[in-house]
Amino acid sequence: MAAALPAPAQDYAREKRWADEVVPALVVGDAVWLETSAGRRFLAIHAPAAKPKGAVVIVHGIGVHPDHGVIGVLRAKLTDRGWTTLSIQMPVQAADARSEAYYPAVFPEAIDRLGRAAAWLAARGEKRIALVSHSMGSWMANAYFDETADPPYAAWACLGLTGGYSLATWFSPRPILDVYGENDLAPSLEADWRRRLTLLSAPEGSRQVRIAGADHFYAGREEALAAAVDGWLSAVLR
Repeated sequence: MAAALPAPAQDYAREKRWADEVVPALVVGDAVWLETSAGRRFLAIHAPAAKPKGAVVIVHGIGVHPDHGVIGVLRAKLTDRGWTTLSIQMPVQAADARSEAYYPAVFPEAIDRLGRAAAWLAARGEKRIALVSHSMGSWMANAYFDETADPPYAAWACLGLTGGYSLATWFSPRPILDVYGENDLAPSLEADWRRRLTLLSAPEGSRQVRIAGADHFYAGREEALAAAVDGWLSAVLR
């Protein structure tokens, strides 16, 4: 009976409330509006670096916005370190929705948004584009790579994946940085060995990093996280 019930509708009204709150308070970067293949606009925050080493699309976790928590701190720190950032609003459900309400209901649009974000940067002359994702955003990114024949992303920094990678991620054509916190959620910690095995089949430069003292949201460890991501991107996108 549960399987026969319709998937919960995506909460576009909640996205609008996030945008109304976030845009007037922006300190780093400017709000831009991208468009899905269905013609629906979604918020992104674009912050050009002064002397860019490349561009990074940043994807948040479950039920938040593109300037929330570790994502807001990370995008600012990466911009300071020379990366043009585009932090995008991913699909959300109601505030009390659990992860089960997200998959598979909103994943098709999440995949579409990831493609649109890369295309937006490429249209502005960005040639080296990487993807940085966190938590539920990392599951969305994994699905994007599974479903996209020729993704434009040259590297993927995957933060806080709660589990292992999909089978399709084996022999990835792009290097992967797998990041998790020393005090991360149990599903992330218990599957760290599975993710390491996947990285063995990925290109040179792929590796796993554990951030000492960090929880799932890297509270108080944002500088260490930014340094790890920046150092890795600088090495693999030379």
